This record gives sequence, C-alpha cells and structure tokens, in this order.
Amino acid sequence: MRYSRVIIESIGYELAPNVVTSAALEDRLAPVYDALKLPSGQIAALTGVRERRFWDAGQRMADGAARAGRKALTAAGVGPDEIGMLVYGGVCRDNLEPATACATADALGIGGQAVVHDTCNACLGVMNGLFQVANAIELGQIQAGMVVSCESARPIVDLTIERMVRDPSMEMFKKSMATMTGGAGAIGIVLTDAARSAGAHRLVGGVSRAAPQHHALSHWGPDTGIRAGGPVVMETDAVSTLHHGVVLGTETFRAFVAELGWSAGPDRVICHQVGAPHRTAVLNAMGIPLERDFSTFEYLGNIGTVSVPITAAIADERGFLERGQRVGFFGIGSGLNCLLLGLEW
Repeated sequence: MRYSRVIIESIGYELAPNVVTSAALEDRLAPVYDALKLPSGQIAALTGVRERRFWDAGQRMADGAARAGRKALTAAGVGPDEIGMLVYGGVCRDNLEPATACATADALGIGGQAVVHDTCNACLGVMNGLFQVANAIELGQIQAGMVVSCESARPIVDLTIERMVRDPSMEMFKKSMATMTGGAGAIGIVLTDAARSAGAHRLVGGVSRAAPQHHALSHWGPDTGIRAGGPVVMETDAVSTLHHGVVLGTETFRAFVAELGWSAGPDRVICHQVGAPHRTAVLNAMGIPLERDFSTFEYLGNIGTVSVPITAAIADERGFLERGQRVGFFGIGSGLNCLLLGLEW
C-alpha cells in the first residue's frame, strides 16, 4: 500500500499516574518464588521491564482516550467538527457494546457525519486504525480523522497474580510471565489530508502480513474483562510467539522495504514494546542496528496498542526523530498479524 496525501499531524498521549516496579509485583509473588526456589529479579532479568504504570482503580478507557485525544486535536490545530472518522483501537474497552469509540467521540465533541467505531485486533488495533483512517483520506472520503486508544493492564495483572499464587507451578509461571510486563496509557493521533497540512509527518505506505495458524499461542479472555461464564485469563506461549513472530516480522519487512523502495531500510524504527529479548531478536533478524530503535518498555512495559505511538511521541520529544528521516512504525500482534508503516518525519 502507498499513500500520496496522508499526514500524521499529531500524537497526544497520557501516561498512567501510578508507577509499579517489577520488584513490587515480585513481592506479591513471594509464595510462588518460594515454592519454585526462584531468586527475585526474574521479571526484569527475563523481559528487561523494570517498571510500568497503572491507572487508578475504576479508570474508564473512554476517559483516558478522550484526554489524549484532546491533546492531539490541540497540537494539530484541528477542530472536532473537522474529524470525519474516529477509530478506537484498544484491546481494553469499557463495554461489549456500544463501541468505546462512541463515548470517546462524545467527550471530544465529535459526531454528525463522522464514522465512529472500534477496531480490535490484539496489539495491532491502533496500527489497523491508522490504516483505516489513512485509506479514507487517500480516497478523498474525509479530510481529517483520529485514532484513539486506552489500555489498562492492572485488572489482568491482579487476576494473574492470584492464579499464580493458587497454582505455584513452573508451567503457570511460564505462561504468565508475559502478563507481568503489562502497563497502562492512552493515545490520540490526528491524521489529515496533505492539502490542509503545513507539513508534519507524511505517511508513505506500509505492508501487512498474517500467520493465523498461530492464533492459539496467546489468549486473553473470555471477553473484555466482564466475567462471562468463565475465568478471565491471559496466557502466552512466549517462546513460540517470539519464534513465529520473528519469522512473520522478517517476511513482512522484506516486503516493506521493497514496497516503499527503502533498500537501505528505515533511518529510525519504533517497534511494539514487548521486552528486551523480542526487541533484539526482531531487529537482528531484520538487519536493523539497535541504535536505530527507540525503546520505552524498560519503564512503561508493554502497553498493547498504545505502545508504538507513545514511544514515537517520546522519541520525538527527545530529539531521536528528526525531520526528513525515514521512520518505521512496526507492529506485531497476537494472532499472528504484522503491520509495518513507513513515514517521512
């Protein structure tokens, strides 16, 4: 896919207020560590995640998404009445129905002729939302659109720790370790037609690939957090997910550089923030030097769909992203799905 008229105008974000260290989670897991004869420090050692952030209890996803969305609208200089599409891309939603996008749009004053809906696809929801809004702009259907999301790992981390304490087995420990990396945050992204933009960041194009035969490697359910007929669990075969994710990501990257004509690869990359082993394995397989990548998982953990945009916004604030650079937004999500987008910053 290629784009000729799509601009990412702004990214607004909200960091959750409560910093939770990996050591604090391990204090709660002390019975598990004692039973398995494990030394403390396993989470940081295995994943590279030293801390993450949690929302206050009772945080509504639409409220977090709206706060980030307001920041994005203000930064872009775009009014709510100009938004022709709003997509909420989070895994975490406030209800099975209506769409969390509806409450977010109402809070932002977006309505009328705007298309408003949720898109849920594991950690790729926001990336898929960017793809949907960009397509609508490229086709001339809208002049401006938004993608918003808010993620919260606190409920599933609490439930998983309870399960691990009840069943302090090595099998449970391995299946649950990925859950311990989860964090919380919210984002809003404004995209516009280049005809109304002063410049900002041009979306060049992207490539999507899928390997749905690996859909059973990770599971979070049975639904969005409402107890419906069964226990809410999150389990991940981390080793197999990493292996097959690297294979899919590498295949997608080859198609990506060919599609965009970036034979030397991107100058900078912003990857979905999973942890240290994933970062190293994916970038090495793609042949991308680690110094071209900016990471936030060390102190924000894995924030699902909002990881890429929050990391990009922080990288931009710190001067890591510079005007004119070729920047890759790289997303790989459970399922397995991979979507890589290229921008001229």
